[in-house]
Amino acid sequence: MGVWCRVKNLLFGVAIGRTVIDTFGSVARVDGISMQPTFNPNTTVDFVFLSYIPVRFDSIKRGDIIVAISPRNPKETIIKRVIGVEGDVVLSKKKNNTSKIRNFIPRGYYWIEGDHKGHSYDSTSFGPISKGLVIAKVSVIIWPPSRWQLLQSQVHK
Repeated sequence: MGVWCRVKNLLFGVAIGRTVIDTFGSVARVDGISMQPTFNPNTTVDFVFLSYIPVRFDSIKRGDIIVAISPRNPKETIIKRVIGVEGDVVLSKKKNNTSKIRNFIPRGYYWIEGDHKGHSYDSTSFGPISKGLVIAKVSVIIWPPSRWQLLQSQVHK
C-alpha cells in the first residue's frame, strides 16, 4: 500500500469521524459543584456524553440537563437542568432573599438551574436563556465506570 493510499484513508477516516461527532454528539468533562449531587459527587470528576440531536429537533423538555453558552461569558459553557420551558411560570427566590418571584418563560426560552441550590450561576441570577444558547443535552455519564448511568429527566424540588 502506497503512501498516497494511506493519506487518502486517513483523510477519509477523519472526515467520517468529524461528521459523526458533529451530527450525534461528543464527550465533555463536568467541572464545578453547581450540579451536585447529579455530577461530581465527593471528589470524582464526571465525563458525560453530549447529544446534539435533541437540540436540533427542539425536543428539550422540563427536567433535561443541558449544556449552554454562558450568558455572562460567551467563551464559557454551563451545564444546568431545565426547570421551565416556554409558557411556564416558575417561582424562584433571588439570591439572599426569602420572597418568591413569579417568572414567566417567554417563547423561545428556558429557565435553567443547578441542582446544588445556592451554589449555581443560573436563571435565578440572569433570567431565562434563549434556546439559541443551548448546545446539547447531557444523556449519559460515561466516566468513571463506577458512575456510568443514563440520566433521567426530572425536576428536583
